[in-house]
Amino acid sequence: MKPILYIVVPCYNEEKVLPITNSIFATKINDLYIDGKISEKSRVLFVNDGSSDATWEIISNLSKENDTFEGISLSRNRGHQNALIAGLDEARKYADITVSIDCDGQDDINAIDQMVEEYLKGSDIVYGVRKDRKSDTRFKRTTAQGFYKFLNLMGAEVVYNHADYRLMSKRALDEFFKFEEVNIYIRGMVPLVGFKSSVVYYDRSPRIAGKSHYPLRKMLSLAFNGITSLSVKPIRIITTVGVLVSLISFLLIVWSVIIHFTGSGVAGWASIVSAVSFFGGIQLISLGVIGEYIGKIYIEVKKRPRYIIETKTYE
Repeated sequence: MKPILYIVVPCYNEEKVLPITNSIFATKINDLYIDGKISEKSRVLFVNDGSSDATWEIISNLSKENDTFEGISLSRNRGHQNALIAGLDEARKYADITVSIDCDGQDDINAIDQMVEEYLKGSDIVYGVRKDRKSDTRFKRTTAQGFYKFLNLMGAEVVYNHADYRLMSKRALDEFFKFEEVNIYIRGMVPLVGFKSSVVYYDRSPRIAGKSHYPLRKMLSLAFNGITSLSVKPIRIITTVGVLVSLISFLLIVWSVIIHFTGSGVAGWASIVSAVSFFGGIQLISLGVIGEYIGKIYIEVKKRPRYIIETKTYE
C-alpha cells in the first residue's frame, strides 16, 4: 500500500512567492504519484500564519481549483515554529509521512524523492541538509555556521546545516507530539525522538520572490530560544563562573589584607571602580540568563495552546 504524503508549508506574507511555488509543490506530488511512490490521497497543506497580505486568499483559491491543495489559517501570527507545529499536527491525522518545507522555493523540491526512498528503506526521520552555503553572502554564511556550532556548544543537539526541511513518519510525529512544551525549537527537538534517521544532501537556491522573514535579529532570537529550551548548560556555566569569581575575590581579599598590614598600599579609585564594574556586570548577566529560564517556566506552567486554528479549506 502506497504511503500518504502531506507536504506541510508554513506561510507568512507570501503573496509574492506563493503563486509561483504552489505549482512546484503540486507537480512534485503528481510526479511521485505517477512513479508509484505515494498514494493518490497525498496533499500539500499550507498553513497561513496570520498573514496581513493576500496569502490566505491565494490559499483558499488554490484549494478550490485543485484538490491537491489544502489550507488552514491560524487565528493570529504565532511564528514559524508554531505554524509548522500546527501543520504537522493537522497532517498526521491523515498522512503516513510528512515533509515540512518553506514556501520560498529555496529548498530543492527534488530532494523529497530521496527522502521518500529513505523512508521506504526504513528511516522514520530524514533530514534535509545543505551541501554548502555558496549561495549565501559571507556575513550570512559566517553567522549561520556560527549559529549551529554555538548551539551544539551550548548543549542543544542539532543537525549541522539542517533547518526545517525534513521527512517524518506518522510514528515519529506521534512520539514528537508527546513533547508538550510551549517553548519549542523543532530542529532541536526532533533528534530527541530517536528512531532510525538518515540524511539527504541538497543545494539551496536564492529565494524566488519576496523577502526573507528571518533577519539576523530573528536568527539570534531563535538560537537563544533553542539553547534555553533544550539545555541547562548556560546555568551550569554561570555556576562555574560564579565559583571562579568567588575564588578570585577571596584571593583579592587576602592580597588587600596583606597590603594593608605591610603599609604599602596606595590610595586610588581606579582599581575599586574596575572591580565593582566587573563583578556588577557578571551579576547582571547571570541574573538575565536565570531570568530567561524563570520566564520560560512561567510561560510553560500556564499551558496556553501553541496555536489556534481559525478556519480550514476542508472539513
